[in-house]
Amino acid sequence: MDLHAITAHSALHAKPSGLVLQYGTAGFRTKAEHLDHVMYRMGLLAVLRSKQTKSTIGVMVTASHNPEEDNGVKLVDPLGEMLAPSWEEHATSLANAEEQDLPGVLMDIIVKAAVDLQQDAFVVIGRDTRLSSEKLSQSVIDGVTVLEGQFHDYGLVTTPQLHYMVYCRNTSGQYGEATVEGYYQKLSKAFMELTKQPFCSEEEYRSLKVDCANGIGALKLKEMEHYISQGLSVQLFNDGTKGKLNHLCGADFVKSHQKPPQGIEMKSNERCCSFDGDADRIVYYYLDVDGHFHLIDGDKIATLISRFLKELLLEIGESLNIGVVQTAYANGSSTRYLEEVMKVPVYCTKTGVKHLHHKAQEFDIGVYFEANGHGTVLFSKAAETKIRQLAKELEDEKRKAAAKTLENILDLFNQTAGDAISDMLVIEAILTLKDLTIQQWDALYTDLPNRQLKVKVADRQVISTTDAERQVVTPPGLQEAISDLVKKHKLSRAFVRPSGTEDIVRVYAEADSQENADSLARAVSLAVFELAGGVGEAPPGF
Repeated sequence: MDLHAITAHSALHAKPSGLVLQYGTAGFRTKAEHLDHVMYRMGLLAVLRSKQTKSTIGVMVTASHNPEEDNGVKLVDPLGEMLAPSWEEHATSLANAEEQDLPGVLMDIIVKAAVDLQQDAFVVIGRDTRLSSEKLSQSVIDGVTVLEGQFHDYGLVTTPQLHYMVYCRNTSGQYGEATVEGYYQKLSKAFMELTKQPFCSEEEYRSLKVDCANGIGALKLKEMEHYISQGLSVQLFNDGTKGKLNHLCGADFVKSHQKPPQGIEMKSNERCCSFDGDADRIVYYYLDVDGHFHLIDGDKIATLISRFLKELLLEIGESLNIGVVQTAYANGSSTRYLEEVMKVPVYCTKTGVKHLHHKAQEFDIGVYFEANGHGTVLFSKAAETKIRQLAKELEDEKRKAAAKTLENILDLFNQTAGDAISDMLVIEAILTLKDLTIQQWDALYTDLPNRQLKVKVADRQVISTTDAERQVVTPPGLQEAISDLVKKHKLSRAFVRPSGTEDIVRVYAEADSQENADSLARAVSLAVFELAGGVGEAPPGF
């Protein structure tokens, strides 16, 4: 390892003095002009991680649903999963090292992680459509090459596609071919197998309007269109030809504002969906005949999918265990429907997709979706082997058909991460096979009215929680105050949790009416302000 070359190249990607960043679930994210040094150093880190794991490692340049002027970077571990927590710490210390300390921090990581510097390294790189992404991905490549790592630059890809590439390369092609075409072929083959069965063939029933957030999803869906056109007609909006990335459009906008994106023409009862900027989230929605907007978020997506999977398992007569993983933000109605009507076990984890993903791996079939539309279904190796065996060997035609359907669903899901394209195709296949309209899907259960608020505090660390963030431990008296407030309303619950990045406390409340949910959220916000060191103006009263 040539420390002199590393230092010389680092000077070309100088760190702004005093800048401190934290590697979190989403990797690093900030204004694009502050990221050059981070990209170079993540190139270095990816090489070390590759040597340590003796595997291909991915580096994705994206800031997902953030504004266009932001950017970010995240590393992808060997099986397409998120970076291991101990390496998140290495990423943070490397990104924040001052220039003169960089060689020492690198050597420290090499020793702590027992990296064999003689081992070969291979890194794959992808980027989204932001103007800053191409230059920043070049900085990653500089970091990879100075440590004499090999690399392949996939250029413009969705985040889930890069996760897919990493997994393919580390399973010697068993999961699929590590090319964009291989991705399209794998997903489209499973989708076309599923939808070739007899079903209602009204033209509008098979067409879908997609808001692509003016992001990478538009480019990739255009490329994929001809692979799936016999099973689904997609109309693309906010496709990047005009309009800014994520501005007044995309899954995050639709979910948080509870209204359609700009730039899409909606007629009543048409199925529409929105991706986010890097195509790893999806939400559905429609307008009813009275022009009212209906959002179908990650909770309802998880419900549709787990209901369908449970029906298939009953049809096959196979007792694979299925579990649904949610966070405290999941609507109470969805949890009740799954547990009481579907008899599917539901588990709650802390907020953050890495917690959901980890818990979902405990089941034969683990379904997880955050309410924001980020999620997938994970099949254990044993479950996958069993399903493929049943699809091949069952003699009863009905059971065999159900097993074959389950095998195609397995192939359609991106097993590595939430994937808007993959999730969209699964949803469209299920609606087709079950002959369901979007209104019928929406009517599975009625969401409880809810409200989310934010409270500024002097120090977010005064709040600590337990029970998957549903109960407050400190400061003293706050949980008792919340519990007393919840008792005043029917079907109500509320929780608070500190932000992971800024000094604010997030408040969630739901109740039997919107008025009561709003009232409860305001009262809880006031309790947080008074007991947890609120700053600025107190939350408005009643």
